Amino acid sequence: MDRPWLEQYVEGTPHDIDIPDTPLWAALDEAIEEFPENTAIYYEGIEMTFRELGENIAKAANGFTKLGVGKGDVVALMLPNSPQFVIAYYGALKAGAIVTAVNPLSMPKELRIYLQDTRAKVIVTLNFFLEVVEAVRDESNLEKVIVTAGWDHLGKLKQILAPLLVYRKEMKSVPPLREGDIEWLDFLEDAVPEVPDVKINPSEDIAVYQFTGGTTGIPKAAMLTHRNLTANWMQCAAWMDWMADRGKEKFVGALPLQHIFGQSVTMNLAMAWGCGIILLTDPRQTKKLLGLIDKLKPTFFPIVATLAISIYTHPEVSKYDITSLKLSIAGAMALPAEVTRKFEEATNSIIIEGYGLSEASPVTHANPLDKDKRKIGSIGLPFPSTYCKIVDLEDKTKILPVGEIGELAVKGPQVMKGYHNRPDETDAVLTSDGWLLTGDIAKMDEEGWTFIVDRKKDLINASGYKVWPRDVEEVLFEHPKVREAAVIGVPDETRGETVKAYVVVEPGQTATVDEIRSFCKEKMAVYKVPTDVEFVDTLPKSSVGKVLRRELREQEEE
Repeated sequence: MDRPWLEQYVEGTPHDIDIPDTPLWAALDEAIEEFPENTAIYYEGIEMTFRELGENIAKAANGFTKLGVGKGDVVALMLPNSPQFVIAYYGALKAGAIVTAVNPLSMPKELRIYLQDTRAKVIVTLNFFLEVVEAVRDESNLEKVIVTAGWDHLGKLKQILAPLLVYRKEMKSVPPLREGDIEWLDFLEDAVPEVPDVKINPSEDIAVYQFTGGTTGIPKAAMLTHRNLTANWMQCAAWMDWMADRGKEKFVGALPLQHIFGQSVTMNLAMAWGCGIILLTDPRQTKKLLGLIDKLKPTFFPIVATLAISIYTHPEVSKYDITSLKLSIAGAMALPAEVTRKFEEATNSIIIEGYGLSEASPVTHANPLDKDKRKIGSIGLPFPSTYCKIVDLEDKTKILPVGEIGELAVKGPQVMKGYHNRPDETDAVLTSDGWLLTGDIAKMDEEGWTFIVDRKKDLINASGYKVWPRDVEEVLFEHPKVREAAVIGVPDETRGETVKAYVVVEPGQTATVDEIRSFCKEKMAVYKVPTDVEFVDTLPKSSVGKVLRRELREQEEE
């Protein structure tokens, strides 16, 4: 098929990439050999070199093998961003296991689903989350629980003082370990840095069960192979290569690594490039994040719009030098034009919008890293080796012409193998010839730029008119008093559905419903103007910072 978007690529960007027939960790091994003394991880004041990281990963792989973990077994990670996450992730893969990284803030009901669906054999969890694990472990397939503490890699003094002084109150809620449970440092200490000899078929063997389903609330595990994940970091690398210097960049690791965006675009890419990651456990600690950027001078920042907003609106942002940033790559949600402008003013850098989904490892599109070539408001162009088309909402075999709105479909080496244990759901989104139906409504222009209109499930039908929440939200973001906004449809006896906006105003500001509605009336058709505006302190968000419209709809139904 024609790929008009190739003409818009930055010069030197390959149209297609060759993906080596190697496991996901192969590029990390090369980086360890090439940059052994480079810092791989910056965390709470300590630095871990690639050599040290490699030794710890080898020990973890050996340790998992000693516990009986073999090819195809599942290791669950219930960890915040930390050295332990990186070590356990690659260590489990090297033992032949499949990794499933779950939200560390999961409640027992959610964790039960994850563990039962994947039949995880081992879980590595932070001590503060052990209570949740205990609530469901007897209903799961778990054979071993490995427990770590946030201070485990911070040196002997902090290992002694942290539980006694800093976390004394929190430690009271940590249940005692059961017989057979293992402490993380003992797990590593009892192992040797010898990697098991495991044969991996990269095209067939699953590396990660990545749970998705945020729009429906029904978790599904996307099966991502070693080849899927290798392809995606390599596609990111090809896109960014002209701006990057292997072994010399630093990544901000504020996005949760349990989220596929954080895994692929932060961890896997940085590790493959021999670049350090500045790990932040809680991205909501904006002042701490600003201080880390000022001190450690990172250059690349995988980000979401809400995180960008928290940076440039912080009252003390001017006290910090955050101009070391060269590039921020935004995904997981729309990047409003106003957010782009204000973030670039604050950082003197470039922020680009991209697009992806868990089922595609995740990235399929991005804007060029050139301000003169990007197109604000678009998710950009399909990645190298990636194909894209817009199909009819009813007849998925019908490809729509330029400019018409339909469902976005993508195809490429990063697209998942399917959903674990869900053949019907797999058949509903994966065609026999490899196309992934994304569930996102989009259009494409004649040059191949793709524009997301909205999620299919978020469409508002007001008196027969189609209203896409993103259109309304873009206008709301233009209001000088609006910091964040989310729009949903709510039942209405007369119109069927009507538009409701949830608005977070800038600190120190106040606004009225009439003020917001009057602003909208000047900029959009009357049927799109919110009938109701509710001012809130915060919007519900996922672990990666994506606004959850589903939860707003659930609140309305209560």
